[in-house]
Amino acid sequence: MKHVKMMMLSTCPHCKKAFEMLDELKKEHPEYRDVEIEVIDEQKEEEKTKGYDYWYVPTFFVDDQKLHEGVPSIAAIEAVLKAAIE
Repeated sequence: MKHVKMMMLSTCPHCKKAFEMLDELKKEHPEYRDVEIEVIDEQKEEEKTKGYDYWYVPTFFVDDQKLHEGVPSIAAIEAVLKAAIE
């Protein structure tokens, strides 16, 4: 399983939506339930965001490769989960 990082902000409505989509996908697809996501709140853990190139949240990195940035969609979030289990 590949390492997944999610850069987010607690006040971001798009981040909230991404979490809802993650929950929905994990309920529908048991194979995604084992994917662990390191959630990094960029305001509280700024040091963990150093070296990562992104402007918008939520942003997902799989093994340090950016796979999604900005407004989430089910397809984009599922692509992150699929990449994590490949």
